[in-house]
Amino acid sequence: MSEETTADALETLGVHQILELLPHRYPFLLVDRIIDIRGDESGVGLKNVTFNEPQFQGHFPENPVFPGVLMVEAMAQTAGAIAAHMLPKGSTGKVFFTTIDKAKFRRPVTPGDRLEFHVAKTARKRNIYWYACRALVDGVLVCEAELSVMIGA
Repeated sequence: MSEETTADALETLGVHQILELLPHRYPFLLVDRIIDIRGDESGVGLKNVTFNEPQFQGHFPENPVFPGVLMVEAMAQTAGAIAAHMLPKGSTGKVFFTTIDKAKFRRPVTPGDRLEFHVAKTARKRNIYWYACRALVDGVLVCEAELSVMIGA
């Protein structure tokens, strides 16, 4: 399911592949693409923030700001898709967001921004994966957190 040309090539997941790995659907699938995947070690999720997204009707109509909690969820979706991507073919494991620690929101994100969710595995114990995550817009840190995801039955 991945696009790989050599043993050292970084993998990419398009939206259709992400839909196969995660249970999320519109309007709650918050990752458009995942690039630079290195096994279950790291990757970069991409999200194009557009004005017509439903959260901007209430957050905030006069000054639309992408909610921080949705950035954290998008980081968890990126980490979960990367972890699930490494499961054997035909596996029926489900992805669960299990913990969040040290979340910090640095700058507002607004329509027109392109979010990059950089996730890097820090530990794994059985079916639980821990990731250090950073969200960037144009190379500027806007959010960071440590989180874990679990692959369950």
